[in-house]
Amino acid sequence: MKIILGSQSAGRKQMLEEMGIEFEVMPADIDEKAIRHDDPKELVLGIANAKADFLLPKITEPAILITGDAIVLCAKKVLEKPKTKQEVRDFLQGYKNYPAQTITAVVVTNTSTGKRAEVIDTSKVYFNNFSETEIDAIINDGQVFDLSGGFTIEGSLWEKHVDKIEGTRDSVIGLPKDITERLIDEVMA
Repeated sequence: MKIILGSQSAGRKQMLEEMGIEFEVMPADIDEKAIRHDDPKELVLGIANAKADFLLPKITEPAILITGDAIVLCAKKVLEKPKTKQEVRDFLQGYKNYPAQTITAVVVTNTSTGKRAEVIDTSKVYFNNFSETEIDAIINDGQVFDLSGGFTIEGSLWEKHVDKIEGTRDSVIGLPKDITERLIDEVMA
């Protein structure tokens, strides 16, 4: 059955590619800021489900639709994609005192049967200190502005700063592979 990724996330694309899954991308053009919830887990799950609900009427053939969302918590504060250079600095300096906790929702829907399965997965990333020069390099790279919490764990600018990860690398990147495979199997049954 055809697999559709309802996301433009480079990390989610990378995880599906690493899984060896052929897929097409169908972005969900929703206003994520219009979906708010005090509970971060309910927030990411609500956004992932809203993406699926938006895309389902547009899919005309049998398919497995995968949608997701992720946020970062640091010191009990939700960190979304940074908007300014100062926000990047604040995020990265905050990570020296508190871990970055990723909360990732995955929703998988069988468009033929309407069967839907969903999971929330969490991980924590512990970083060591970033120097001002390293923060400048990260800002100048520009990628940081497309990343929840203003960080990734991949690439030469980042890897040396990761002390440890509690959870899985793929969940931090945005799509836990084992869970996604399990959800696909669940909606196919």
